[in-house]
Amino acid sequence: MATRKSMRSGRTRGRGHKKGRGAGLRGGRGNAGSHKTKRVMYERVGRVWGRSGFTRPPAVVSASTILNLKLLEESLDRWVANGSATKKGKQVSVDLNALGFDKLLATGELTRPCTITVSAASARAIQKVEAAGGEVLLG
Repeated sequence: MATRKSMRSGRTRGRGHKKGRGAGLRGGRGNAGSHKTKRVMYERVGRVWGRSGFTRPPAVVSASTILNLKLLEESLDRWVANGSATKKGKQVSVDLNALGFDKLLATGELTRPCTITVSAASARAIQKVEAAGGEVLLG
């Protein structure tokens, strides 16, 4: 149905004067007033008002800098070349704490024996390093 020409002009556009202005007639826009005037509608939906839980202060939260075995395997040659790791025969020794890593994880495979010093490591990562003929020194 086409809009009549008389509806296109004028201040009210066919809605009278005051009820067409603003969002007052519907109790606010969106979720406004959902804990007061629109309470019945929101209680049917099952919404809960107020805060829940807590947020830990940023000073307490410390994110671990992790390294996977896959990335370790890829980076060993570069670290030996620039002096961050040492190599004796086939054994490569690397201190991940000095390189800025806190934890060693088990994603990927290790093909050569390595002595790795790190603060923390997952149980599977330790198993894989030992299976390759290396060892993990925690500390």
